[in-house]
Amino acid sequence: MTMEQTYAERLNRYVTAMRNGKPDRIPIRPFVAEFTAKYAGYTCQEVVHDFPKAFAAARKCAADFDWDAVVGNMVYVWTGLTQAIGLRYYGIPGIDVPPNTGFQYREPGEDEAFMKADEYDALIADPTGFLFNVWLPRVSKEVQPIGAPATPRNNLALVKGGMAMMSYFSAFPPQGLALQQESGTVSAIAGIFKAPLDIIGDKLRGYLGLTMDLLTQPEKVLKACEALMPHLLWVALSGADPDKNVPIGFWMHRGCTPFVTMEQFQRIYWPTLKPIIEELWRRGHQVLFYAEGNWTAHLETFAELPEHSIVFHIDRSDPFEAHRVLGHKFCLSGGLPNTLLAYSTPDEVRSYCKKLIDGVAKDGGYIMDASAIIQNDAQIENVKAMTDFTREYGVY
Repeated sequence: MTMEQTYAERLNRYVTAMRNGKPDRIPIRPFVAEFTAKYAGYTCQEVVHDFPKAFAAARKCAADFDWDAVVGNMVYVWTGLTQAIGLRYYGIPGIDVPPNTGFQYREPGEDEAFMKADEYDALIADPTGFLFNVWLPRVSKEVQPIGAPATPRNNLALVKGGMAMMSYFSAFPPQGLALQQESGTVSAIAGIFKAPLDIIGDKLRGYLGLTMDLLTQPEKVLKACEALMPHLLWVALSGADPDKNVPIGFWMHRGCTPFVTMEQFQRIYWPTLKPIIEELWRRGHQVLFYAEGNWTAHLETFAELPEHSIVFHIDRSDPFEAHRVLGHKFCLSGGLPNTLLAYSTPDEVRSYCKKLIDGVAKDGGYIMDASAIIQNDAQIENVKAMTDFTREYGVY
């Protein structure tokens, strides 16, 4: 079989499963991050500082494990970009954390949040203006606030940041082509999306600030989420697959209970998320709900979405309840606990894979993956056990 035929076969397998159909066998699509560095012989510091090494490690894993689909680079922070403008909210391997620890998010304290509690009106009035004029100088060590002198370091940071962004993101299409040509591997996602409420919690107010705002000024939070909706829709569409095969990646963080209450979910999170998903599907784009944490309490709500419009990824949600509630409408993926890959034996991994496949994959509409992004605590023999068992047992 030629590499072109291998790629076409894998793409068909992946898309068939994502449309909740029954392909020839269960697709294998691990979201591997720092694991790729471990396997390829690099440190976390190397793949964060030198993204061609991260790209090469992803290609090596894809070829050696013979997976159906992967992300071109799941170690997605490149310090050439983040340090060009001096971003404060990343802890960098080899600088802020040990060289073999994955990069970290540094959430500011409530008093140091990058957006203040009384600034909702400014965000609502002009989201992009607020981000450039107020937020960016606060998250950057180099960019000066509006009204301050434009220093040489300020000007250079903006130039370096733009050049670094162009360099990094323009490298992804060739990476996708290299995966296709070298190992017949499908690029698992295209584009990125986050819920409006997660943007406020992750990047603006911080989680502690957001929780206070949800209690003291919920209407402002709702209006801010509504103001962000068209911008986030545009971001999702700008990177989406033009062929409408692979889904847009949606990273779900703090919108589930107990991070927010069910009332807050129903009043703010869902009404500002659901219309975007429906619009993306109206335009032919699936969304991968990468549901980090436990979203079991919200499965019935997700079932309101149009059939096939999402792929629901299982982290700590109950996989069998997810199958019961969503399996008739949507493809499921994941569900293999990362703790098994890190601390258990290959036999235990194989046993859990069998339990998953028997419980949620008998009628198709399932993709094998770990529960969460696979980092360098995963044992190589356990990832191999997951891969080999699924390839052998997951044949329809």
